[in-house]
Amino acid sequence: MMKSFPNNRIIIRIVNEIREFLYFEHFVDWHLRYHDFSELEKTIREILQWEIEIVLTEKHKKDAKEIVDKLFNDLPDIKAKLDKDAEAGFLGDPAAYSIDEIILSYPGFFSIFVHRIANYLFRLDIPLIPRMMSEYAHSKTGIDIHPGAAIGENFFIDHGTGVVIGETTIVGNNVKIYQGVTIGALSTQGGQRLSGLKRHPTIQDNVTIYSGTTILGGETVIGHDSVIGGNAFITKSVAANTKIKQ
Repeated sequence: MMKSFPNNRIIIRIVNEIREFLYFEHFVDWHLRYHDFSELEKTIREILQWEIEIVLTEKHKKDAKEIVDKLFNDLPDIKAKLDKDAEAGFLGDPAAYSIDEIILSYPGFFSIFVHRIANYLFRLDIPLIPRMMSEYAHSKTGIDIHPGAAIGENFFIDHGTGVVIGETTIVGNNVKIYQGVTIGALSTQGGQRLSGLKRHPTIQDNVTIYSGTTILGGETVIGHDSVIGGNAFITKSVAANTKIKQ
């Protein structure tokens, strides 16, 4: 029997329709395509449940509806985090004229939106789909966030092109990063033997990381309230309240 896989076009559709479900007022054209809000929700639930059933084993296919129900129950909390991300983007960028502009057009906000949905499913041990979601965001924005990365509140990526955030990264609250930042592993030569290990840095609260900086290693911690200048290369921990010049 041929093995089935999720449909990439449908996964992309799910991502975009969840965005429209959460920010319905920002996407008027979609409002015209659905008779009411509940129809949009029904559509998302049906196609997401189908795709989740595809990736689960026969033993767990019955759990797909429960997973979708859980996601929709928690979507208000996810949106509350996203609203804080959008506000952080607005407050942190004098070039932004409104929070609506952040939601509608900023690649950093789109990437964190996709990440918060993908990360939710990743933490429920859903195979394939979270990574497909994150790679869709990567293809659109040039921002590569592994769905396993743990990212706190009020997160803002300015410009964003070339940002990489690895699977076991931990990011605290009120963190701002610029384009070309890599938060990665020191070495992946061990291949699958490294799976499950903490390979990527921890970024504590209230940290700003400027463009072109690379921070590597699972034991590397950037202490809270630090500012990391552009083009730095860091493989050791940085104490709290540190300023590293470019």
